[in-house]
Amino acid sequence: MVVRLYSGGVEGVDAYPVELEVDYVRQGLPAFTMVGLAEAAVREAKDRVFAALRACGFRLPPARITVNLAPAWRRKNGAGFDLPLAVGLLAASEIIPPERLRGLYLTGELSLNGALRPVSGVLPLALLARQRHAVGLVAPPGNGTEAAMARGLKVYTPENLTSCAAFLAGTESLAPLEDADLSPSITCGHNVDFAEVKGQEAAKRALEVAAAGGHNVLLIGPPGSGKTMLARRLPTILPPLDFEESLEVTKIYSVAGKLAPEGGLIRTRPFRAPHHTISDVALVGGGSWPHPGEISFAHRGVLFLDELPEFRKSALEALRQPLEDGTAVIARASHSVTFPAHCMLVAAMNPCPCGYYGDPTHECTCKPEQRARYRARLSGPLLDRIDVHVEVPAVSYTEFSATSQGATTAVMRDRVLAAREMQRLRYGSEGPRCNGELSGALLERHCTLDASGHALMEAAVTRLSLSARACARVLRMARTIADMEEARDIAPQHLAEAVALRVLDRGE
Repeated sequence: MVVRLYSGGVEGVDAYPVELEVDYVRQGLPAFTMVGLAEAAVREAKDRVFAALRACGFRLPPARITVNLAPAWRRKNGAGFDLPLAVGLLAASEIIPPERLRGLYLTGELSLNGALRPVSGVLPLALLARQRHAVGLVAPPGNGTEAAMARGLKVYTPENLTSCAAFLAGTESLAPLEDADLSPSITCGHNVDFAEVKGQEAAKRALEVAAAGGHNVLLIGPPGSGKTMLARRLPTILPPLDFEESLEVTKIYSVAGKLAPEGGLIRTRPFRAPHHTISDVALVGGGSWPHPGEISFAHRGVLFLDELPEFRKSALEALRQPLEDGTAVIARASHSVTFPAHCMLVAAMNPCPCGYYGDPTHECTCKPEQRARYRARLSGPLLDRIDVHVEVPAVSYTEFSATSQGATTAVMRDRVLAAREMQRLRYGSEGPRCNGELSGALLERHCTLDASGHALMEAAVTRLSLSARACARVLRMARTIADMEEARDIAPQHLAEAVALRVLDRGE
């Protein structure tokens, strides 16, 4: 007897259907064979499944069992095939009526006593099941809230294999979960404020421009000047995640197994701050079975790299393609996987190895060649992909002891939201989400300059030796500054401020 039922595998951040075929023949010597390009965790499911069946009191008659995971050309990984395999065996041995499995998708890991354990990647599988008009999804209780995000799909969460078998056999009822609350977030989700940063009004202005247009930022200053404080407050002025962005972020954390138990939709923009000893694979993604890296975990949020020159050069160079394209492509001999990586890069660095070059209150002990080697750790192509290079000078005692507040998060956020709304209306639902993603024909159409603007841009290119990529980034920033002033066209003062926000191009 051959029984067919459905589950799913995950590739990148999307799921694909997997059909399990269980052939149960009671003639000949007992044997168990699994085919269909199953990885080690899937092949080991046999031992977990038979132990769970025994623990739950199921006694299967001896038989030759063949399990096929189709499509056979696609690798299958993970422990999510435990439950569908156990249910398939019960249906093939006529304990569960096979017709009760039609239209159902199943996933879950089994413990040796038959309890259902949560697995990663349930949200993409639930979205796939809804897309294929499944009648329901059976998943572990720990994945229930996550699966319920696929609204319109019935989600059943039995506690163990015994309860699942009784439900599928029709001897017990199991109520489906209600749809998860998918209302958009209206708060930033962070409890810090820019008003807590003393001084640094120029740096705050630069970060406000960056947030308004989704531009990458490099903060340069001596130790203790507030670079990390500024970076950690950037998410507080970014627009809240809309539903589509929340779903994108949640899918990434789902496939990586990083959602909290009973965790629902991620509603706050991610802020990731890896240590400078991080490996290339951990930063960008990879591995024999590709997994997302920190740049993907920061999708639609902020990736903060403190002490930027201390990161491995190979890791920094690996960031170039994801920063340019908004995706991290992990290629292997047999397949390639794409992870989303649309994030704002915020980096911080000292001006020299000792940290005090240009500081009026501390003497720099570095030699010119040491400073040159330190700056050379950052390649020109990488710096070209960073729109804003801003100095963060040391804070004087007068600024530190001042009782008056500077710009607050609430005021800065209102200005950022107003600029983002202008961009949304300009580009529509099919265009880029912000000016930082402008390219090609859209860049030429919306970043036009008058005669004085062209003259200023030509002078900047000639004097600063700007590359074509740097020119495009200056134009995007100028478009953002104009939006913040509610100006229709880019004026020379907008262009001048955009050029001034790239201090490294001036050799400083």
